[in-house]
Amino acid sequence: MQLGFAMPHMLRLKASCQPWEAAVTGADQTRLAKWAEKLGYSMISVPEHHIVPASHVELSGPHYFSAYPAMGYMAGATETIRVNSCIAILPLQHPIVTAKALSTIDWLSGGRVTVTFAVGWMKEEFDLLGVAFNQRGAMAEEYIQAIIELWTSEKPEFEGRYVSFRNVVFEPKPVQKPSIPVWFGGDADAVLQRTARYGSGWWPFLTRPELIAEKIDYIKSQPDYSGKLSDVFYGFSTSRVGEGHTVRDDPRARPGMTRQEIIDRLGWFKELGVTISAVPIPMLKCVEDYFDYTQWVAEEIMPAVK
Repeated sequence: MQLGFAMPHMLRLKASCQPWEAAVTGADQTRLAKWAEKLGYSMISVPEHHIVPASHVELSGPHYFSAYPAMGYMAGATETIRVNSCIAILPLQHPIVTAKALSTIDWLSGGRVTVTFAVGWMKEEFDLLGVAFNQRGAMAEEYIQAIIELWTSEKPEFEGRYVSFRNVVFEPKPVQKPSIPVWFGGDADAVLQRTARYGSGWWPFLTRPELIAEKIDYIKSQPDYSGKLSDVFYGFSTSRVGEGHTVRDDPRARPGMTRQEIIDRLGWFKELGVTISAVPIPMLKCVEDYFDYTQWVAEEIMPAVK
């Protein structure tokens, strides 16, 4: 079991964030990224929304990065830790631009990029950006095909409803071969089917832990399953966030669990098929306390679950 690093103040969800996180600065996050790498955490992941309608702020909060610039910054501030998105909204950006952004980060970082795509759920965000919300699934399917073509083909060609190209060149290619690892976030059957076709990882959000193994079986049972699925990420705080970022009560995922409680829960996750997790950010007073807590996790939890 690997542990991802829960970077504070990537967002401010009512369901999971602590009050002290809002005071964490970009400079603090840079120090934390280097600290996470030193301690042996496997990954830093960046959430994304481009704009948040006022009607969603109470639950979702106002604070989100654009995933790819933030991933590039985190990769540039470190040397070995992987960077990921959690998630990047695939239909809201042209796939050529997405492919170039990610291949650039992968090339510059020496092959440390994973990307988790999702189709998005906030209709108002799509409306504000002029993207058809009811076509986002079809767009995502076409976009991922085009992105993989750009990453893997020496003479990329693609003909689709939403994107087409031919007689082009595309470099730099990703350092990782055959391509950057692609994960998909979400829980609907269409997401699981897309994961089966293209994904090496799955990041559930609304799926209860008890159903993870069943859904992994569903992915692997698809007739066009690629055989690539190797990673499933499920963090402790995932089960505290409901649809539309509503607050769900899950006492088994509370902050401030004991060492043995955390180890036992990670062991259960592993039995379900989870390969990467993250322990919850506890109630602390300031970012300096978080340095101490994440060191405690590295010293007391990591050795017990590897």
